[in-house]
Amino acid sequence: MRRLLVLLALLLGLSLAQEKLKACFLYVGPVGDAGWTYAHDVGRKKAEAALPWLETRYVESVPEAQAPSVIDRFVREGCRVIFATSFGYMEAVLEAARKYPDVIFAHATGIKRAPNVATYMADFYQVYYLNGLAAGALSKTGKVGYVAAFPIPEVKRHINAFALGVRAVNPKAQVLVRWINAWYDPAKAREATEALLSQGADVFAFTEDTPTVVQTAARKGAYSFGHYTPMLKFAPDRVVSGQIIRWEVIYMDFLKKVREGVYTPKNLQNVDYFWLLQHKAVEMGADYGVPINPKHVPLLQKARMRVGDKEVPVYDRIMALLKDMSSPNPTFDPFAGPIRDRKGVVRIPAGRKASLQELLTMEWAAPGVVGDWPGEPR
Repeated sequence: MRRLLVLLALLLGLSLAQEKLKACFLYVGPVGDAGWTYAHDVGRKKAEAALPWLETRYVESVPEAQAPSVIDRFVREGCRVIFATSFGYMEAVLEAARKYPDVIFAHATGIKRAPNVATYMADFYQVYYLNGLAAGALSKTGKVGYVAAFPIPEVKRHINAFALGVRAVNPKAQVLVRWINAWYDPAKAREATEALLSQGADVFAFTEDTPTVVQTAARKGAYSFGHYTPMLKFAPDRVVSGQIIRWEVIYMDFLKKVREGVYTPKNLQNVDYFWLLQHKAVEMGADYGVPINPKHVPLLQKARMRVGDKEVPVYDRIMALLKDMSSPNPTFDPFAGPIRDRKGVVRIPAGRKASLQELLTMEWAAPGVVGDWPGEPR
């Protein structure tokens, strides 16, 4: 009898193991970058810990040219769901989707879909606006630095939202942009930060996968806002807040729907996650649960800005908008018209906010943005 029970237990265990869903992740950078890839890997681990039927694996630091061979390996290893976590993987994903029509693909920051290819993004534009308000209040020189990765719509959208926030507090302020054309390059990030410091920037935001900007700015006494993951620990006295991403919120939702048969390799053509504060996929914070570093709250409470015909503390405005945009039905949006670009052209008319398509294809530069802007409409 005992042998029979042992045999049944072994068979049951084998059956459960066979039922596991294998999801594989293609990373553009190293998992220890403290930024984009690290955040994806945190999300992967949290999803695997929360879903007992999930098995995951990943390959890090995959150049775009090598993406097809890594995807081939994933498929050979039995991956039923493949997450490609960089915009530059788009063509490789679409090609692989045609080659493997029974495999489900999900492309982060992607803009092209197929029957077995979904796209997803946990977007920061709301958080960037809020941090822009803080940056505008804290800058003494009126010059805010931004170290930017690549001039793609995603990054431009975030810079513009940040600049709109800065100018809402200080209408004459400038956001000085320097492109480094890299997602992960500490040396270029440090060089760009130092160059912006020499131009008078005393507050910094950035898109690069390390805390280099935070650390370089702190050495010169400049404020900064972390990106992707909490960066308070890298400069406790100078990090004000930041953009924190929670990829596990999307990963768990997506994988549950695959498991339940809601998502299949034949119905993903219109599946596009664009999740914001209200979906709990992102948060504003110097650290988890810390929207603003307490050391800087008094300065933001003292600073004032105009809202309609009233003058209010910048801190109060930030917290009120954070609460609103985190609610199920936000009433405020940073890209609500009328908004003109830096050339004076109306980009979002009065009475409406930017559509998702306008957000995903944004090329214009907001007022106050200074520097090269590849692809800027004439």
